[in-house]
Amino acid sequence: MLVQNSLDRSAADAMPTSIPDASTERVSMPSFEPVTAALRVLEVLFALNRLKEASVGDLFRETGLNRPTIVRMLETLIHAGLVARHPSRPVYVTTGRTLELSSGYRKHEEMALAAAPILARLHTALQWPSDVSVFDGDAMVVARTSRGEGGLHFNRRPGYRAPLLGTSLGMAFLAFCDPTTRARALSALAASDDPWNAVVHDPERLEGQLATVRANGYASMNPDYSRTSYNGVASAIGVPVLIGGVAVGSLNLMYLRHALDEADVVARFVAPLRAAAAEIAAALSTMRGG
Repeated sequence: MLVQNSLDRSAADAMPTSIPDASTERVSMPSFEPVTAALRVLEVLFALNRLKEASVGDLFRETGLNRPTIVRMLETLIHAGLVARHPSRPVYVTTGRTLELSSGYRKHEEMALAAAPILARLHTALQWPSDVSVFDGDAMVVARTSRGEGGLHFNRRPGYRAPLLGTSLGMAFLAFCDPTTRARALSALAASDDPWNAVVHDPERLEGQLATVRANGYASMNPDYSRTSYNGVASAIGVPVLIGGVAVGSLNLMYLRHALDEADVVARFVAPLRAAAAEIAAALSTMRGG
């Protein structure tokens, strides 16, 4: 029960521009300085969403913004219909309107549809939960999970953003994605102070880690991320979902470190995990008419 409670507290390309076509081309926009107030209101919204409900003090500790600023941001969000005050306690909650913010995001749906039956079979066979994910700029977004289909819950839902350099999902993808995507992703992490992202400032060491993932065919969760997100009790291994030898996503398997060590996990589960990833890739190719 202690393990369960600790887990429950943790929360898993450019185109030519000669012919303007909104359906196939990115719109070129001039570069301006970001609007600081907009960034702050989003920071407060993201923090409140993570906490589920929060007081001004909670949001101060989460964001570091001063309290008057937080109050102004909350009032703005209330006016927009995205946040509400709790009717009986001095806390704030997000509203159902926040769901509209993700209504345009579709990239993960194709992966979720392709992977659903394969993940279910994998969970039945291995008895440990798995996630399948797609790349989203600076993280892997969980598209489908088998968590919750048994007695063990790691409390990670579809939509969870898994850090690229902290998780097996991220490292498996980075090791096998195209070089342009990898360079852009690592550039996006350069300003992060998360401990697992420190290696981005040591390119030689990072390339060595990615080369090891490529040689082994699987990635492991960063120990710092395990300690931060799971109190060190859980870890994971991950493999890429490859089409034409290039990663289009990744698949992991979560396990409890007191029950299995990584050598056992690798010996028992890497092969079936890679087979499942190949099935997912085949399903995706079929869906795309390949």
